[in-house]
Amino acid sequence: MDDASDADTSDCDRFETCVDAAESGGRVALDSFRSDLVVEAKGDDPLDAVTAVDRAVQDHVFSVIGDRYPDDAVVGEEDDALKSVPESGVAWVVDPIDGTVNYVGGNRVWMTSVAVCRDGDPVAAANYAPAVDDLYVASDGAATRNGEPITVSETTDPAAFTINPLFGVSRPHRRELAGVVETILDEFGDLRRFGCAQAALSGVAAGELDATVSTVELNDWDTAAGVHILRQAGGRATDISGERWRPGSEGLIASNDEAHEELVAAFDAT
Repeated sequence: MDDASDADTSDCDRFETCVDAAESGGRVALDSFRSDLVVEAKGDDPLDAVTAVDRAVQDHVFSVIGDRYPDDAVVGEEDDALKSVPESGVAWVVDPIDGTVNYVGGNRVWMTSVAVCRDGDPVAAANYAPAVDDLYVASDGAATRNGEPITVSETTDPAAFTINPLFGVSRPHRRELAGVVETILDEFGDLRRFGCAQAALSGVAAGELDATVSTVELNDWDTAAGVHILRQAGGRATDISGERWRPGSEGLIASNDEAHEELVAAFDAT
């Protein structure tokens, strides 16, 4: 068996672990959802929240991965995990609770996200939304929600596009967000802001949104799984200048690929 076939086989095996880890980790988070939580701020911004549940879920997911693939690199949001995807080799990317502010507030829009990257590109992904029991997964050439195929929307008119802007809670991000919101309302249709990047990317993959955009560099754990799911559902993901998106890219434009160039032209100048 040649090296490419070896990689294909191992990626299929890792896909199964990816799904198992996301589902079981999500169930750990769900056990404490809408309960009394001790919430900490990661820095000076009170909206940048973390709970003991975030850490417990990450520990659980890391354990699932480590038991089966102890030599693989693992990138994660919390504590001392790696913070960026290596350019070569296999790396897992974990967000234990994407949408912690929603989770803390009892809002059901949050996900446990796990992706596998090979040589810097995502090759398998699972986004699980435990509060609504939706599981989005993608390996090579197919994307599904709860076992049913999903595809991006067929909207072609930019004026009819519904777009989710992707930004963090820091003041610099919110300043950038203001300009992007203005562009969406001036040049496109309407906007949504889920407060969960993986939910937004999964929503574009499933045709519930037409695009999601950011003009800042986003964390790998907020993006890798959702980008892979979107691409396998027929969408396109680039950086802010229109080059193919990879972890660490500046900005993200992810769309149904019906008016992608118009999106790049509008937001590259924001």
